[in-house]
Amino acid sequence: MRRLVLSHPALKVSRPFVLGLCGSQGSGKSTVSAILKAHLAASGLPTAVLSLDDIYKTKADRVSLARSVHPHFRTRGVPGTHDVELGLNVLSALAQGEPAPLPRFDKARDDRADRAVWGMAPADTRVLILEGWFVGARPETGTPEPAPLNDVEADDAQGLWRARIAQALREEYQVLFAHIDALAFLAAPGFDVVLAWRMEQEHDLRASGRCGMSDSEVRTFIQHYERLTRRILNEMQAYADLVIELDAQRRPQAIRFAAC
Repeated sequence: MRRLVLSHPALKVSRPFVLGLCGSQGSGKSTVSAILKAHLAASGLPTAVLSLDDIYKTKADRVSLARSVHPHFRTRGVPGTHDVELGLNVLSALAQGEPAPLPRFDKARDDRADRAVWGMAPADTRVLILEGWFVGARPETGTPEPAPLNDVEADDAQGLWRARIAQALREEYQVLFAHIDALAFLAAPGFDVVLAWRMEQEHDLRASGRCGMSDSEVRTFIQHYERLTRRILNEMQAYADLVIELDAQRRPQAIRFAAC
């Protein structure tokens, strides 16, 4: 991944280089981002990380969306539950050579964290890692499959939730993703493994004394992400600039760069 950044011609322009890092829940995006940030800084490239998880809409905004569109929008995660403008503001500030506040989201409160605890990307940031479970995902093409994929989708009988997700991904998220100079993809071996990884995360939270979802709650929660996760697993390997295939233990099994 460091090679992808250092060898990319877009690194030579004045604005910060934007590396998109996509990977399903539990694939290790945060760990990889932290390691890559340290390596790039050691190479003389000040680097900042912006996660989609930190630009969620406020709880109040999601409650309002749930009332006006569909109750499923109370649950954060899918396209439509982020404040994309927050992410664009970070990119705009850095492009102008200004320091950029990095939003933070408090998952324990299920709400945006106070600005006092936000991070800061320095004015001389040369690389911004934009990471998230559907970063770089392309809009759905063709006629959407009408049959529900799981129980969560079955509760969206009129398809209002799915339609808004598709619209959001097709519109505002593509504006954000258009800033990506190179896209790296941590490819899970399948959706069943994604579920296991998410459960593992919650087990670790509970073991540490913090609040964590039960296995049953995780199964329901992950259903919100299932359709788009499966599509990304099927499609992104064809257009990502770097694909790292993982096994069930998150160990790289193959690394492929896009053909020049």
